[in-house]
Amino acid sequence: MKKLMIMALMILGSSVAFAGQSDALKAVLKAKTFDEAFALVKSNLNSFANNSEKATAYNKLTDLAMEKVTKEQTTMTNNQLATQMKTKLEPVDTVGFYKAAYDALSSGLECEKYDILPNEKGKVKAKFHDANRDRLWPIRAQLINYGQRLSDTDKETALSAFGTYVSSHDNSLFKDVATKSKDEYLGEVSRVAAVYAYQSKNMDLANKYIDIALQDSATFKQALDMKIFFASQGLKTKEDSVKFQQTLEDLYVKNPNSDTVFGQLAAMYQSLGQKDKAAKLITDRLVADPKNYTALAMKAQNDMNSNKFDDAIAGFKNAIAVKNDEPLIYAYIGFCINSKAAASQNPTEVKNLYTESIGYLEKSRSLDPNRERANWAYPLYQCYYSLYGDNDSRTKEVKSFIK
Repeated sequence: MKKLMIMALMILGSSVAFAGQSDALKAVLKAKTFDEAFALVKSNLNSFANNSEKATAYNKLTDLAMEKVTKEQTTMTNNQLATQMKTKLEPVDTVGFYKAAYDALSSGLECEKYDILPNEKGKVKAKFHDANRDRLWPIRAQLINYGQRLSDTDKETALSAFGTYVSSHDNSLFKDVATKSKDEYLGEVSRVAAVYAYQSKNMDLANKYIDIALQDSATFKQALDMKIFFASQGLKTKEDSVKFQQTLEDLYVKNPNSDTVFGQLAAMYQSLGQKDKAAKLITDRLVADPKNYTALAMKAQNDMNSNKFDDAIAGFKNAIAVKNDEPLIYAYIGFCINSKAAASQNPTEVKNLYTESIGYLEKSRSLDPNRERANWAYPLYQCYYSLYGDNDSRTKEVKSFIK
């Protein structure tokens, strides 16, 4: 009896091991179009017998999408020949081609996910990996075209297209591509994907993509500015500000030469009342780089705010010697000189100070005539009024800006 029971169990096990395809998979494999198969896969994903069936189902989706890709590629190739032969061109479904490339790659990545999982015996026997790698890698760049085509009409799908391009770069499907080299588009596509993710209010995704863009020297500066911008959003409480400060501190450790991070961190220290930290940060920066424009300007601004006008003027002039196209610095110098003039009791000194101030304020005006960065109008009015009187045409003109 015991022997018969063992034999029965063996027969039962054999029937399970060699069972046919599930009805769910059969339905998918009979589908004629990508949309039909896609709907069946989504609605029956939990009905497939195992991971192998899921891989087979997604590979069917890949096959169907690739049929469209191949069809349009063939038409494009034929049209190139027709152009040379001056014969009739066939219409190309460009958008359909881009979408099919996206569908093929997305489905191929899903197929890979299940294809490389261990089977019932704990062994990995990928059936589709090699073929999908070889046919999908050459069309991966079409996802960029698809995202760009949808950028104004369907931002959600554009984000998905850009995001799939980015995530596929390090996917196991392409880890052993023989011709794989540095991806010249990865940084920029990651940056753009981060923008779309931010617009979709998906901050986790936005930070994920911007961190990838930070690894590319070509997009590093823009990505760093965006990383700081993302971190600065929604600062409603002191705890939020402290968290942002920590983010800046971490970024500064990783990017000690970044003026952007340095300036933001110093400003954050000051806004949270940590003036000693800000002063030390600026001093340390100047010790390491005495001609650092941002540090020179921030130290001078601190001196100005502390009414140390001589020190501030000297500091701003040192900053101008490094970078001479910032209208706000010239306006600050004018403000400091005017403050000295207002405190002086010597008429000759007052006249000389206002005369000196005019040069800096008019320079600020020439650099920023619409006062978008520097409000030079009132201090310049002070100079004109004191030197030329209220009825002078120069005084009247500038006065009209401050009404």
